Amino acid sequence: MKDMSSPRRSGAVSAALAAIIIAATLFAGCTGSTGQQTVSVSGSTTVLPVVQRAAEEFMNTHTDADIQVSGGGSSVGVQAVGEGTADIGMASRDLKSAERERYPDLVRYAVAIDGIALIVHPSNGVNSLTLDQVRGIYNGTITGWDAVGGADRSIVVVGRDSASGTREYFHEVVMQKENFVSTQLEKNSNGAVRQTVAQTPGAIGYVGLGYLGEPVRPLSIVVDGTPVEPTVGNVKAGTYPLARELNLFTRGEAAGTAKEFIEFILGPDGQQIVAEEGFVPIDRGAGGQTVPSA
Repeated sequence: MKDMSSPRRSGAVSAALAAIIIAATLFAGCTGSTGQQTVSVSGSTTVLPVVQRAAEEFMNTHTDADIQVSGGGSSVGVQAVGEGTADIGMASRDLKSAERERYPDLVRYAVAIDGIALIVHPSNGVNSLTLDQVRGIYNGTITGWDAVGGADRSIVVVGRDSASGTREYFHEVVMQKENFVSTQLEKNSNGAVRQTVAQTPGAIGYVGLGYLGEPVRPLSIVVDGTPVEPTVGNVKAGTYPLARELNLFTRGEAAGTAKEFIEFILGPDGQQIVAEEGFVPIDRGAGGQTVPSA
């Protein structure tokens, strides 16, 4: 019988054990052996900048958390959380009736108030429009800027795609559910709308307040004969007519790290981020109702 304890055999066993230890160490490093808790968030590009910044700050103080945030639109966010492919869904609107039926256990958390602003190229001479004029532009009745006090230039209508909660709100409140003009350029994010308008002198588009600033110019909305600018102050005061809540959704009541993250956004630090991103912080009124902060 051969001696199994020979130096050659012992060396082979030692090498094999060393290889196993090294492989196990590398595997543990790749999979996050520290017990890190991953929370996936997807949906509205309007809510996106708030949640991205909140995720960064939250992870600075919660080293065991990994908050992964992506866009795609409100409908994408609702479907993702409803189907269980995301832990939190972002939406710039409430649930549609079909979504309520399909995902009856979704819970809504309003985290900010947003205004929807009409934007134009900075060279455009028009400063304000009535909601009727905006609807006329977007349904194709008004095709030239000269019809609303501007230059003799065709209007290039820019809007959002069908996955957008901002489009859904705009369709209900501004369009009163009329069809959009067939020539509308449909974009998949606020940023894409902003970029298209900035590059197109005859264009008009709509974005959340957090996307205002150069190189585009916002239009005021005429209310009872008075132009009202799309500002945080006017949204807080209730004088600007196009405002809605920005929401997060979870499947059932939020729990664990997802709950802690939502509570962070609703807390003082998170609401400071909301304000810094150009949106309106919220307060919880009587009965849990969401109202603009004073």
